[in-house]
Amino acid sequence: MTGSSRTSEPFLARITRRLGWAVRDAWPDRAVVREVQGVRMTLPWSHRLPDYARVMPAYGQNLVRLAELLAAGDEPLTVLDVGANVGDSTLQILAATDATVLCVEADAYFLNYLHRNVDGDPRVTVQESLLTAGASDVPMAPVRVGGTTRFEPGTSDLTASSVSTDQLRVDHPAFESLRLAKSDTDGYDVELIPAIARTWADSTPVLFFEYDHKLSRLAGNDPLAVWAELAELGYEAVAVWDNYGRPVGHFAIADVGTGAAVLDEPVDGRAQVYWDVAVVHGKDAAGLAAIQSLTR
Repeated sequence: MTGSSRTSEPFLARITRRLGWAVRDAWPDRAVVREVQGVRMTLPWSHRLPDYARVMPAYGQNLVRLAELLAAGDEPLTVLDVGANVGDSTLQILAATDATVLCVEADAYFLNYLHRNVDGDPRVTVQESLLTAGASDVPMAPVRVGGTTRFEPGTSDLTASSVSTDQLRVDHPAFESLRLAKSDTDGYDVELIPAIARTWADSTPVLFFEYDHKLSRLAGNDPLAVWAELAELGYEAVAVWDNYGRPVGHFAIADVGTGAAVLDEPVDGRAQVYWDVAVVHGKDAAGLAAIQSLTR
């Protein structure tokens, strides 16, 4: 397996973009309306998504295309969007499919934009909570960087309430049969994804998540443990994209842990960033065909 590489963005353009981020970060509460990859949404001016989409046209489109392929099957497309942020993934999935989506977001700052973007659409339900693998009373406070939030143990007036994966399913019976689960939680994905798979074991959803060694370890999680946990639950195949959304390939789950060592190797003097991965259960023929199509 190979990891990520730099884009072909010219050096001057990269410097200009980063200077622009510094200016926009000075006014983080300014709301702007942008069309990103064909979808109109309201964002904080400081959000990085429009820049990523401009520099990396494939960014985030693997998830959207995966949703499209799964929607073509016989089952209704029900989606769990954990770490929904401003709702960009949900909006793009809904622009491409007639899905129903359960958005889970804990950061009140981004919840403001999420509600602006999805309220009024009956296909979307918002759960204002921090999703946990089990019952937890540990206070977690948000740490924001650019357009994303990482939660860390802490006490403040910003501390988020939590809900376990089991309770989430109980609270939202419309999502009893889950087809696609997406998680982007800056280091907690390798903990949450197996919990989601166990909670919805009878549905065997396709699992799409951001696989980041550095952030996983920063959150106190072992990024390599996820593969054995998912294998025990019957998941067998993994599609891999680099952090720009470009396909790397699809692999047996037993081989991914070894191949993921590349994420700890430096490229051009800096560490690899992360992979996007989609994991498919051994009984899910349609899911397997979808990831094979996307990473062929």
